[in-house]
Amino acid sequence: MKALQLLAHGTPGTFDLRDLPDPQPSDGEVVVAVRACGLNHLDLWVEQAGLPIEIKLPLTPGCEIAGEVLRLGPGVTGWKSGDRVAVQSNLFCGACEYCRRGQESMCLNNVMLGVQRDGGFAEQVAVPARALVRLPDNVDFNTSAALTLAGSTAMHMLTTRTTVRPGAWVLVIAGASGVGSAAIQIARGLGARVISTGSTAEKRDLAQRLGAEAVLDLAAPGWTAEVRKITGKHGVDLAVEHVGGAVLKSVFNCLSRDGTVVTCGATGGRETTLDLWPFFVKQQRLIGSYGRDAADLKATLDWAAQGRLKPVIDRAVPLAEAPRALARLRSRQVLGKIVVLPT
Repeated sequence: MKALQLLAHGTPGTFDLRDLPDPQPSDGEVVVAVRACGLNHLDLWVEQAGLPIEIKLPLTPGCEIAGEVLRLGPGVTGWKSGDRVAVQSNLFCGACEYCRRGQESMCLNNVMLGVQRDGGFAEQVAVPARALVRLPDNVDFNTSAALTLAGSTAMHMLTTRTTVRPGAWVLVIAGASGVGSAAIQIARGLGARVISTGSTAEKRDLAQRLGAEAVLDLAAPGWTAEVRKITGKHGVDLAVEHVGGAVLKSVFNCLSRDGTVVTCGATGGRETTLDLWPFFVKQQRLIGSYGRDAADLKATLDWAAQGRLKPVIDRAVPLAEAPRALARLRSRQVLGKIVVLPT
């Protein structure tokens, strides 16, 4: 099979499109014929060795996979060749206390697909059968690959980690990103009023078309004051944040009393400071969110099947062009998601 492998870390990293032996499934695994794989900031961190874990090379990146079951390993039941599937990127053990409670995002033995084991920048990939979710008939592979990680991350943030009340104000940072574009739609679908942000006119226009009532530029002086003005000095009830660093700190200036910030990323910095006095006087909350549970992924695909959640796909590229697509993502030129087509 063809696979794009990372041979050396860097900015950019060193990649090679190789012919590799077809993967063979171990006990409890299946081999999936990859039809589409979403590109994510996680792939940039893998390329740059920017994660606080060891990454063994060579590695086939790619964590947001949609495809068809090709081969079954020993002990696999309930699946057959040709079944259309999405693959959950956080490969959970299924046995620890959290997995037994359906909280796979907190699995004690979590392994990230495309990070700690070969992923979907290939024609085939071997994955545990428990990580498969059946694709609804009217959800195509590109849609699934653009929502399986980013969309389900937003679903986990807005429906599992927090609650969105009808009529509430929700601030979505970076509304033109994969997580942001899904979060706007989910928040609106739950009855919220949405304010978003975007660094360019094109990104702000996209966020508005997705349903944001107002879209602000984080680089503009006084943007947090503008949020409070839009909400009639109330502030937002919930902020969906996935940048970190100084952005996370500034978001608290937009927050209402009894408001919540839910955060799932740190692309802009892993450290921040917090003024504790207004935080506890206003009885606010800061909630971490990581990955998704199987129920979140199923809900994401169900919303897609119902037409309630639609991915924003910037472009689809062949496997050989994935390094250039990573460069485009690195330079923040992407609207929504890039999808890699391995076949």
